[in-house]
Amino acid sequence: MRSFDKHTAKYWSELVEIGLEDIPARETWRELEKMVITYFPGRGTVFEEAYLDGKAEGEAAGKAKGKAQGVLRVLEVRGLLLSDDMRERITSCTDLDRLDDWLDRAGTVGLVEELFGEAPGSSGGGVE
Repeated sequence: MRSFDKHTAKYWSELVEIGLEDIPARETWRELEKMVITYFPGRGTVFEEAYLDGKAEGEAAGKAKGKAQGVLRVLEVRGLLLSDDMRERITSCTDLDRLDDWLDRAGTVGLVEELFGEAPGSSGGGVE
């Protein structure tokens, strides 16, 4: 499998799993696929790459979630009203730079719309 590119190796791994149908070896294969431990660290194996990609994505998602919670907390402590759409916009954002900007500005905006750069009464939606 190491001679394949990442996508081809994933394809063949999945094909093997399907071919094992409902025999006990399928569960063993599935557990092996979940393992991210490599006997050859730093060699760029498919399992190592998948682990590192997943780890980086998980860390970025965790950072985004924490920053979004921070933005919401600052706005709530300040008594600013948020619509469900605004709350969703903040919690679904994964752009760390944008979240940093919102967090910086959350302490000074007069209205939540200003956080997004929207003028009061614009088509961006108002507060509830």
